[in-house]
Amino acid sequence: MYEKYIAIIDYNAGNIKSVSNALLKIGALVKVTNSPKVIRNASAIILPGVGAFGNAINNLEILNLSGVIKREIKRKPFLGICLGLQLLFEYSNEKESSEGLCILKGYVDKIPEGVKIPHIGWNQVNIIKNDSRLFDDIENNANFYFVHSYHVNCEDKSIISSVTDYGVNLTSSIEKDNIFAIQFHPEKSSSKGITMLENFWNYVKEEG
Repeated sequence: MYEKYIAIIDYNAGNIKSVSNALLKIGALVKVTNSPKVIRNASAIILPGVGAFGNAINNLEILNLSGVIKREIKRKPFLGICLGLQLLFEYSNEKESSEGLCILKGYVDKIPEGVKIPHIGWNQVNIIKNDSRLFDDIENNANFYFVHSYHVNCEDKSIISSVTDYGVNLTSSIEKDNIFAIQFHPEKSSSKGITMLENFWNYVKEEG
């Protein structure tokens, strides 16, 4: 019998092990991989990541992963975490402008001045999408753990599922059809983060 598993894409952009361990704790089947074949055969994809946008895109290109992500994201559940959210957009203004995966319309820009950068630590997440799958059984304004200096500007505001007040409203998560992506780190967010990963795993098991 075919077993559902999540492919966690390993492209040398950090936080892979902590994401994998958190999913294993909830009983999810995972394969940490940079193999296009393993990604194609997976039931779902997680693209984690911390660090520089441009370096991450270069790593995906070197490993021939950009194309497979663009194809597979059209037909299976996808979760982007932190940098994995930002890479979905058209470009980033970090250092020299870098083109992203162009899956979603919008861009990545530095958090506006006037607050401490990077945005590190626990902060409240205001859920604005009432039927959010990721936030099922998670109360509004729950705290999640953030580590970032840049944030996404979505052209289509309807895909924003939650925001966080950090001097300005930052997009903290998006949902569009089978695509989910979050700016914070569920693997570092205690029980709320575990619940969110369980919600994603349950969605994966329901699909197909």
